[in-house]
Amino acid sequence: MNLTAAITLVTLALMRMPVFVVIAAAALWGFYRQEIHLSVVAVEIYRITETPILLALPLFSFAGYLLAETRASQRLFRVSQALLGWLPAGLPIITLLCCTFFTAITGASGVTIVAIGALIYPALQQAGYERKFCLGLVCASGSLGLLLAPSMPLILYGVVVQQMDLPVTLELTDLFLAGLVPMALMLILLSVWSYWTVRHLPAVRTSFDVGELKAALWEARAELPFPFVLLGCIYGGWVTLSEAAAVTVIYVLLVESLFYREISLRKLPPVLVKSSVLVGEIILILAVALAFSNLLVDAGIPGQLFELIRNHVDSKYSFLLLLNGVLLLLGAFLDIFSAIVIVVPLLLPVAVAYDIHPVHLGIVFLANMQLGYFTPPVGMNLFIASARLKEPITTIYRASWPFFVVLLIAVLLISYIPLLSLWWAT
Repeated sequence: MNLTAAITLVTLALMRMPVFVVIAAAALWGFYRQEIHLSVVAVEIYRITETPILLALPLFSFAGYLLAETRASQRLFRVSQALLGWLPAGLPIITLLCCTFFTAITGASGVTIVAIGALIYPALQQAGYERKFCLGLVCASGSLGLLLAPSMPLILYGVVVQQMDLPVTLELTDLFLAGLVPMALMLILLSVWSYWTVRHLPAVRTSFDVGELKAALWEARAELPFPFVLLGCIYGGWVTLSEAAAVTVIYVLLVESLFYREISLRKLPPVLVKSSVLVGEIILILAVALAFSNLLVDAGIPGQLFELIRNHVDSKYSFLLLLNGVLLLLGAFLDIFSAIVIVVPLLLPVAVAYDIHPVHLGIVFLANMQLGYFTPPVGMNLFIASARLKEPITTIYRASWPFFVVLLIAVLLISYIPLLSLWWAT
């Protein structure tokens, strides 16, 4: 690619053109320079439509947006409060669990801060926790959950890897299992840190009330069983992922529209449009990115990149350290869906050459991108939290950095102890 083309692409990016336009332009120019017929890009766009598992993305996205429009987050919070409010630092732990679950279902970190953060932040302050601690906790909690099924980034990573010609096969159920222990590690470390931070405060907890627990469970009785049934069906092999996504949409529609009556027919079109726009952007980027990745493979770029890295990095652990730094920067500047479809095809062959399993790489990749959501100074969740909670961005920076350090420790442990991600294969 000559200097003129490079300058043109950079200019398009700086003009804030859609990501897929920049990638498509790079792919078209590259194939043109190699005198390859440009119809190859159209072939790649068509090939992505033949991926059956891709059906799960719009369906899970629609279900997540539906839940975000209801009082599901408030019912989840009430149940968690009734179950765990009596524990030391019970409310912070409830915050972590609620946000993790909600992000996994919706697949969008920012939605969690908007839907749950504004609900939990006043409750934390009323319970007597310091404002700085409350801000940091909400901001950090909003980035959790991307490692758990049916998170859209987790599914998208699997789709991208399955399109690549690798010596190692990858099943989405492997990814779902791989995310369980790393996610639990993050929650445990954050819970321990929260308890240690508020240990000097008077006991901020509620007494265990069986009546309140029964009332909370009864209120959420139609929603609580579904995640366990859904994941049980997926892990048990009773349904495919696409079938599970379809069941999810039907169940959410029935429960929220007929049982709770919180989603009217008038609300459905706007919700469908919002979720479709998000998925449409993802699929467009994925289609042109696959064409661009084929161009890079034909040009031998992954091999050249591996040789360049190998000349300076002599072990996979050094490579993982370098990878963590690069991904944290990407997570702060690039949205997670674009990062997956642009970076993974380039990165994965190099990682496999260092004997890093694609499943392990996927968990490391998503854990870093999850952390990048609130990496100062430009992490997306920092600005969402600032706008939603009406606090200065500098205050958000100061409040979130201790939680950032705790999660960074978790990410390093996940990176350097592959067994945390690959326990299912032992």
